[in-house]
Parts: sequence; C-alpha cells; structure tokens
Amino acid sequence: MQSSAPRTISHAPWISPAEWAAFEASGTNAHRICSITGAWVERFGQDLLFNYQNPSQLERLRDEWAARAPAYPFTPQRIFGRALPVQNADRMAPVLLEGDPGEPVETVVTEAGMKIGLDFAAGYSVGLFLDQRANRAALRSYRPRRVLNTFAYTCSFSVVAALAGAETLSVDLSQKSLDRGKTNFTLNGLDPAAHRFFADDVQETLPRLARRKEQFDAIILDPPTFSRGNKGRRFRAEDDLEALLRSALELAAPGARILLSTNCTKLNVPELERIARFSLKAARMNGALQQTPALLDFPRGTAASTVWIQLR
Repeated sequence: MQSSAPRTISHAPWISPAEWAAFEASGTNAHRICSITGAWVERFGQDLLFNYQNPSQLERLRDEWAARAPAYPFTPQRIFGRALPVQNADRMAPVLLEGDPGEPVETVVTEAGMKIGLDFAAGYSVGLFLDQRANRAALRSYRPRRVLNTFAYTCSFSVVAALAGAETLSVDLSQKSLDRGKTNFTLNGLDPAAHRFFADDVQETLPRLARRKEQFDAIILDPPTFSRGNKGRRFRAEDDLEALLRSALELAAPGARILLSTNCTKLNVPELERIARFSLKAARMNGALQQTPALLDFPRGTAASTVWIQLR
C-alpha cells in the first residue's frame, strides 16, 4: 500500500550520507531519502522520484537535492515527479523531469538482495511500497511454510517468503499486477509455477479457502484504504478491516502470524490493536501483538500503521 495523506514529520528531512551507505551495505537501493510535510523523495536504484502536493514543494525539494547531492555517492540517471492528488481518481503515473526520455521506464531495484521490477509508466504506484520493508524482513525471518498474501499487488511479500522456502498464494484483483509478481519471482531465481496466483476479490476468496480447509502459517493483510472488487463490491479499510481479519483467522494454522497493516489515516496502531484483540476474542483465539522496528528513512507517522499478530 502506498502512503496516503501525509502525517506529521518529526526528524531531519534528509537521510545522512552514513545512512545512505548503510542501505548500500545491506543490499538495498530502494528507500526514502527525504521527508517534509506533504512531500517526500524516494530513491529507486539509479532513479529518484519526487512526490509532492503542490509545485512549490517540488521546487523546494529539487533545490535542496541539488545542494546536497555532492554529499552522496550517487548521480541519478533520471528524476521523476509524482503529484499527490486529494482524490484517488486523480492519480497519475510519474512524469519524467530529467533524463533521457528514450530510456526504458522499467527498472530493477534491490531490497536486502531481493530483486523487484518497477515500471514508472504502469500507473500511480511504481511497483514497491517502501514503508513495508521492515515487515518484509520480518516475514522472511519467520521462515513460514505456507503464506497467504492478500491484496498482493506485485507480490513482494510472496517473493521474500518464497526466498525463505515457503509455498505462497498471492491474491489480487488485478491479473496485470500478478503477472508482474510472477516476473519478480523469476528475477529472484524462483519458479512462479511452483506457487499460486489468484486474480480475484480477496473478500470472496478467503471464505472459499476456508471451506476448503486451507491453512497458512503467515497471512498478509495490507489492503488499500479504498477499493472496489467484483461486481462493484466496496472495500473501505475503516469499515471492513475487522471483517477481513476475522475471515483470515479462519485460515490461520496453529502458531501462525498475521500482518495487519494499513495507510488509512483513521486507523492508527492503537486502533489496529483494538481490532486485533476484538477479533481474537470473537474467534476464541489467543495471540500476542508485536511491532517491527521503525524505519530510519520514514519519520514517525509517515509509514503504514502495522500490527503483527502471533497466535498461540
């Protein structure tokens, strides 16, 4: 899920050269480099993406980057700009601001050695949500055997799980996104034919899986703030996340872990914890709630709100 309405920024806007070097040392070349209120800058391999609400923010960030760039061991191949609209219907793909327009808009980035393909012309989102990096690392460290990745998009959670040896099922309404996910499997030397991909409405798929008595050791619930599924069926995170979690609990194997995550500004971590506890009680299940470490490139309040549920 892409970050939606920006929240309060509470640290230095630009990461330091030492922090940049730490990303490089970890095999990661996709991360934020700057955050101000209402705007931010992301690095994707050899490219930069400036995200902004108004032109004055873009001008400010480009001026600041020009002044700071010599401190970083990096020269961008291209610079893209992406306006942040108030309404989802107004979302547009990033626009090339600097660089050769004849260069392919597809590229590949790395995160802790994992490869993910991006496409700057595919739509508003380029292919990887950076604020889920710690959750992807956590999933990989859990080494689950069977993983259900809902609202899977380009399947980055599925890829990290498969790299840890898991069988994965990726569910997303968009076949195009799942096809990009299969490409990400291939980029990492994984055979997509050994995994499952369902182009379907998550809200309809989970009950079907439950009727088939399927169980998973890890379940990823990172839905969009708002979407429409099959036959125009609406999903609104603030209204429907609890029901989604309760459906997922029916698929959880003993000791499973469930990621509950959202960029909906009305659902902060305490609210997610309330939803988790209420759902566990309703399902007559026990579980502990856990947090992943904060991301150094995402100031407090700018990344997705997240809770991991560890079933007991």
